[in-house]
Amino acid sequence: MSEKTNGGNKKKIILAVGALALVAVIFAGIYFALAPKASAGSKDITIEVIDDEQKSVMYEVSTDAEYLGDAVRETEGLTVDGTDGEYGMMVNTVNGVVADFNENGAYWAFYVDGEYCDFGMDQQPIEDGQAYQIVYTTE
Repeated sequence: MSEKTNGGNKKKIILAVGALALVAVIFAGIYFALAPKASAGSKDITIEVIDDEQKSVMYEVSTDAEYLGDAVRETEGLTVDGTDGEYGMMVNTVNGVVADFNENGAYWAFYVDGEYCDFGMDQQPIEDGQAYQIVYTTE
């Protein structure tokens, strides 16, 4: 291989790596621009749990938490359990009721003001006056 061809390949590789880095920076910027924003301060929210028998339990919560996961964990009488992952807790048990997707396609779905949450419990920002639901769901 000639030195001229070898030098041309190195330039192409350097340009490709630079372009890839630029794309990564752009995607990171878009993610941070569109990521959920939490608000500080006191908030009054409601959290409703609807279990596998369609029984509803309502919790009135006053909190300084910025994310739903924190508000849920500090709510007296409301218990959650699951496995921690890179996006926060994957909830499999709420108030002692287990949702096992592998067994029967069941999972706990989260809603904000009646709309399906775009984020996991630990990444869902909360706002004053909003209503949250944790609903036992099967496919």
